[in-house]
Amino acid sequence: MVSRLTAGAIMGAVLAAGSASAQDAAKGEQVFRQCGVCHSTEPGVTKLGPSLAGVVGRKAGTEPGFAYSEAMKTFGKVWDKATLDTYLTNPAGTVPGGKMVFVGVKDATQRTDVIAYLETLK
Repeated sequence: MVSRLTAGAIMGAVLAAGSASAQDAAKGEQVFRQCGVCHSTEPGVTKLGPSLAGVVGRKAGTEPGFAYSEAMKTFGKVWDKATLDTYLTNPAGTVPGGKMVFVGVKDATQRTDVIAYLETLK
């Protein structure tokens, strides 16, 4: 019989391995192509949306050179994994009144891959 502690450790290792494999920046770069229509990955280059270079760890609505909606400027969150996951699932539902008209990335694996890619952008 496996003790609860051992079973918990095994489950934790399995979950950690599963989430590590779910974060594939190369696959995320492929998914990001749809985002690249409106967003640049080059620092300071604005398209229809702000540059996403360095977005992870940045406060929402603060990229210089982009005219954010009042909703995004007052969103008040820092773009971390959890906030990006929520936002990329349903941008309009997360920030009502924001400018982004994209419906979101519904597939959870694709979202974690895109977030892993965004983490590589400096």
